[in-house]
Amino acid sequence: MEWSSDGWQWSSGQWHSAFRIELRVQAIGLAARGWPVLPGTYPAEGRWAGRSGSEPHGPAPVHTGWEDRLVLNPDDAAACWSEHQPYSLLLATGSRVEAIEVDSGLGRRTASVLRAGGFPAPIVSTPDGRWYFLTEGGQTLCEELGDATGIRLHSSGSWVPMPPTTYPQGLVHWRVKPEVCAWRLPRPELVQEALRAGLHDSHDVADLVAAGH
Repeated sequence: MEWSSDGWQWSSGQWHSAFRIELRVQAIGLAARGWPVLPGTYPAEGRWAGRSGSEPHGPAPVHTGWEDRLVLNPDDAAACWSEHQPYSLLLATGSRVEAIEVDSGLGRRTASVLRAGGFPAPIVSTPDGRWYFLTEGGQTLCEELGDATGIRLHSSGSWVPMPPTTYPQGLVHWRVKPEVCAWRLPRPELVQEALRAGLHDSHDVADLVAAGH
């Protein structure tokens, strides 16, 4: 740490080291729960690095053929996210866990519906205003959600960013941590019903509560 007029502060090197340790801890924790993770590109000088060359958009998997190189256990996660590797942390979606991506406005309304109904779900948000509701796998979007603008289902062959991945604008973070629901993912139909209520800005959760029993 270094002294300034504001007191003791982290140096840049110390901050980056601590941040990489936190990425490693989170990757190990997810892999230990059986959630498949993979290393992603990371922001560097206004672009995304980690592959050969750099790219304008990210994060994205570092490796070609990433679906055959998923990190599935804590030891591999510890090796992949070493203190010297600034990789983003990505969650591979599919049969184990899926994610429904929405904008921040719908995300907040849907989170309120779930909270009012007493059905917490793990929720991730990114600095660019995207929210991800994590669910059990095996779903398709209902017609109403499938036709709505800005809603995307992440299933097999896709991925989502996980905390504390860095974006140029800030950090990915949990809106609702998995510990809140004891790492039990909600049924897809429950989250989709909440999203439909959020689309209509409905605060009547009677049907949602009934669906959960």
